[in-house]
Amino acid sequence: MKAFVLDCSATLPWVFDSESTAATDALLDVLAAGGKAWVPALWHLELGNVLLGAQRRGRIDQAGIEGFLSALAVYDIEVDGHTMSLAWSKTLALAVSFGLSVYDAAYLELALRRGLPLATCDKALLTALKKAGGSLAL
Repeated sequence: MKAFVLDCSATLPWVFDSESTAATDALLDVLAAGGKAWVPALWHLELGNVLLGAQRRGRIDQAGIEGFLSALAVYDIEVDGHTMSLAWSKTLALAVSFGLSVYDAAYLELALRRGLPLATCDKALLTALKKAGGSLAL
């Protein structure tokens, strides 16, 4: 697997050791070996929001956030340019069909459209992925 869609939930174990698994570590190894992750346009905002919430709860400090974001910058993580144009059509339809938030459906839509495996730790998204016939990257 050289390319995959990266969900925010699969990114967080790279910063919070308590959430790390062999599968999430292997995913990071794929990126380190030259793999490519595709993300919907909302990924940066979602990741930033989770990190800010973790900072407010004392799980990470500002230096930790900045260090993690700097570390991510070395990997090939590409923002999909069609996320927004499909938000109110295909993505919304997937959200309705599978009982997902539109945010989670954006990851599913991207994985299905690009024919790439999806890296997610989100159980509802994983269930939807299987029902939609997609493949899992973890």
